[in-house]
Amino acid sequence: MTDINRVILVGRLTRDAELRYTNAGTPVSKFSLAVNRRRKSGDMWVDDPNFFNIVLWGKAAEALNQYLVKGKQVAIDGELRQSKWEQDGQMRSRVEINANNIQLLSGVRGAQPQGAGKEYPDIDFTEKDEPVDDFEDDIPF
Repeated sequence: MTDINRVILVGRLTRDAELRYTNAGTPVSKFSLAVNRRRKSGDMWVDDPNFFNIVLWGKAAEALNQYLVKGKQVAIDGELRQSKWEQDGQMRSRVEINANNIQLLSGVRGAQPQGAGKEYPDIDFTEKDEPVDDFEDDIPF
């Protein structure tokens, strides 16, 4: 059986994304995502936030960086990556999520993308019209 390393998260950015470039010129954007886990505390349900570091590479990092602002809700599809290094004679490690796909979900009211002069509006994903059924043939299943 093949090993599987896949992570899917929906949460909100805890800070604006930081776009940098490697020595080879590859764009890399880094940001942190808060994902709430609901748990029961006594008679009430409370949100218990979990924080994850996300890394996005390449053209997607450049294209999306201006929209990855604090408070923005996004869906992340990626994989876990562990970095290991030695510091002051001790081995250290960090686990990050390497994003393969990012879906921008809700807007952030009052937030401005970098370089924009107007408010970034909430995106309305609800359908305004009735679905169109203009199939000429019947589908045999």
